[in-house]
Amino acid sequence: MSRVTTATLLEMKERGEKITLLTAYDYPSARLLDEAGIDILLVGDSLGNVVLGYENTLPVTMEESLHHTKAVARGAKRAMVVGDMPFLSYQTTVADAVLNAGRYLKEAGAHCVKLEGGREHAEVVRALVEAGIPVMGHLGLTPQSVHVFGGHRVQGRTEEAAQRLIEDALILEEAGISSLVLECIPAELGKEVTARLRIPTLSCGAGPYCDGQVMVLHDMLGVTGKKVPKFVKQYANLHDIIMDALATFKKEVAEGVFPGPEHCY
Repeated sequence: MSRVTTATLLEMKERGEKITLLTAYDYPSARLLDEAGIDILLVGDSLGNVVLGYENTLPVTMEESLHHTKAVARGAKRAMVVGDMPFLSYQTTVADAVLNAGRYLKEAGAHCVKLEGGREHAEVVRALVEAGIPVMGHLGLTPQSVHVFGGHRVQGRTEEAAQRLIEDALILEEAGISSLVLECIPAELGKEVTARLRIPTLSCGAGPYCDGQVMVLHDMLGVTGKKVPKFVKQYANLHDIIMDALATFKKEVAEGVFPGPEHCY
């Protein structure tokens, strides 16, 4: 069972073989996703609102992100593990970006880092790649810029915005990114970007024409019971299953049914 690498992803694009990426934030989830054959496990800064209870991704710290990345890396034997660089871990100086990104590989066992933004981060991307750190880009709706966008809104809808996104994608590819997440953009724009790039594109609400698909694990499994974005398909409703199990446990304890003789020493 060989490890998925940046070269693997490029070969998959060339063969027209779709890539799968799901978020993972802990060891047991990583083991399950790895066993299922998911290609990339992203320790997203979405752990802020999905796991840690923050309002958005902005409060996530390097130490929190590294802590979760270490757990995921211990559970992934085949999948590529990508650490999502938190807000202000790479936007300050190039030196800060290299140091922080390097910690994902050196300390946490990740194989790649992801950062948001376009041409403004080309210099950072070049420095990371020159330091031997693979980089996954992220364009479109970039959650760390939620206050700039005025909320979570579809991006690239105007001709000018679409052209700028295409230009950013080409600039990032030239700078050295090995793959690119496209989030919440029109499907036709996702198709055009995918056709223009040599590297794989990964759709998070960017339509079916990209080289792979991205989803937040808790959303696609229906864990939270909350409304999910339009681009998410819920493959299970674990919220109701979990709530039923918890209610049954509480009832059986109250009635003295659990523990039964079979559960006692």
